[in-house]
Amino acid sequence: MVGVASAQRPVYTHEYNDKKLLKEAKAWLKKGEWRQGFESASPHESVNVIDFYLQYKNNPEQWKALFQYLAKTDLQSLEKGKHEIPGSNLVISVEDSENAPLEKRNSESHYNNIDFQYCVKGVERFGIIDHVTSVPKDKYKKDVIHYNYDKSRVRFYDSSPDKFFIFFPGDWHIAKVANDTNDQSIRVCVIKVEWKDNEIISKRKQH
Repeated sequence: MVGVASAQRPVYTHEYNDKKLLKEAKAWLKKGEWRQGFESASPHESVNVIDFYLQYKNNPEQWKALFQYLAKTDLQSLEKGKHEIPGSNLVISVEDSENAPLEKRNSESHYNNIDFQYCVKGVERFGIIDHVTSVPKDKYKKDVIHYNYDKSRVRFYDSSPDKFFIFFPGDWHIAKVANDTNDQSIRVCVIKVEWKDNEIISKRKQH
């Protein structure tokens, strides 16, 4: 079975296969109203633009509050720890941390929450694992599940201060992986946003 799976095309995120929706999402992203004044960074190329578009539309007040907070806050000087984001039920976790070798880092995904991750200092390497060849290695609990995965099928991306990452439930990921430099120190800001069912898609299916 492993051989059959490894021969299949890898899958790294939820695939909508809807060209009209993708065009809609890209136009929305380019227009930039979602920024709420936040100009320091843009979504990394790995971000599922349709998920971002739909989740923002389904939960606008939380996403607006998130980006308004980022626009007004000096994340470099903000005290580490957890801080409430005004006008929302969101919390930002500011972590001064260290990357570690891949074998010491856990893969994970979440069913009910989205991980918004913005590394503002240092270089954090992220891995996104293939759905086809990955299998859960423990039971789902506290909105997290971990996987055994094929390392040769992992896509790795390095952070930069002008890009943020968003990991939706369909993005099985690994964070804080050691980069190729001698400096593994990072400051990363993590915000968990509730996943909302895709009402836009549901309404389309009804027509």
